[in-house]
Amino acid sequence: RGITTDTKESDINLSVAKKLKSCFTDAGFSVVLTRNNNGGLYGLSTSGFKMRDMKKRKEIIQTAKADMVISIHQNFCPIPTKRGSTVFFDKSSESGKLLAGFIQTELNTLNDGVKPNEALAGDYYMLKCTDNPSVIVECGFLSNADDEKNLLSENYQERLAYAIFKGAV
Repeated sequence: RGITTDTKESDINLSVAKKLKSCFTDAGFSVVLTRNNNGGLYGLSTSGFKMRDMKKRKEIIQTAKADMVISIHQNFCPIPTKRGSTVFFDKSSESGKLLAGFIQTELNTLNDGVKPNEALAGDYYMLKCTDNPSVIVECGFLSNADDEKNLLSENYQERLAYAIFKGAV
């Protein structure tokens, strides 16, 4: 949740993902979202719901035979000055590393005065859903008031989605 507005990460994620989908479909790509609304994919909110949600997403990705996977998220850090976007890739995927690097380069152009970040290797379940390139895009820090303000802006979300699209293409 956002530090200033208490906005849920999932709401921002879905908004950015829908904008990103529009960028890809407008360019003629076929896109499958693992989530189209505010509901989770886990059924009841009982023990293990996060893993059930991720397994359902993996199933959707595998059924769609995705050429690439871009998972949209927002970051949080106890250090409130931490800012900017970070893209993660599976360390065993050279194509994932390349995809992450291209997206990171585009994202670094969005925030004047914010120290550019580097794409980082990560050991996350969602990066292992396919042999094709997969990345996790942490669009900004909900723990930073300036990032949070940007992330809630419709215009910034559109610029963010376009930067991710541009890097992926």
